[in-house]
Amino acid sequence: MNPAASPHADAYGSPARAFRGAARDVVGAPALVLGASYVGFGSLVRGADLSIFAGIFSTVTGWALPGQIALIELYGIGASVLAIAIAVALTNVRLMPMTLALMPYLRHPGTPRWRYYAAAHLIAVTGWVQTMRRAPDLPAEERLPYLVGFSGTLWVLTIVSTGVGWFLAGAVPPSVSLGLVFLNPIYFMLVLTADLRDRARLRAMLLGALCGPLFHLISPNWGLLLTGLVAGTIAYLPKWLEARRHG
Repeated sequence: MNPAASPHADAYGSPARAFRGAARDVVGAPALVLGASYVGFGSLVRGADLSIFAGIFSTVTGWALPGQIALIELYGIGASVLAIAIAVALTNVRLMPMTLALMPYLRHPGTPRWRYYAAAHLIAVTGWVQTMRRAPDLPAEERLPYLVGFSGTLWVLTIVSTGVGWFLAGAVPPSVSLGLVFLNPIYFMLVLTADLRDRARLRAMLLGALCGPLFHLISPNWGLLLTGLVAGTIAYLPKWLEARRHG
């Protein structure tokens, strides 16, 4: 089905209202989970003897927690700038297919192209999941404002939370900081399991759970990448083949 032709069951009435509605949707679990995760990240930044400005700059420019954690860990062991750049790029490459999957929903005639490029910076796991769930029920002109309202609000919140975590580093045990950081992937998994009407998504989660430990034993360094590639391909291949059969 063409995303632009989806029913508009939950339309806000205007792009501005969609933006404000998305910002309100942040209140609750998304704000608590992402805020707590970045408090933990801020604590890790200080533990690596980096300044608060370095931590905030990382969140402003490289808003993706796994990549930011990789940066801090590699910096802590004295890795070269080139090694850090490659590791962060490989960690964040998952955002490209996420962006490609979301773009058909966001396109609207008359929207300047630069707005898409600017909004691409705000595509991260939590905002992507939420927008993919809400976009089919919104008119095309409200989808991009919804993404910007939801993810933009989270972005600002995580910038503040990074600073708070840096200042609280002495009062938060390292084990608690690490626990806060891992709240985000747990929340992401719970959000996906709350809506498993898509058979391909269910297959991907089950296959990922089976392949993950196996590939980790084979190669700890490449296990996660292999799990995503193999489990995701097998899970979505039937759906892709069916779409090709129906034109």
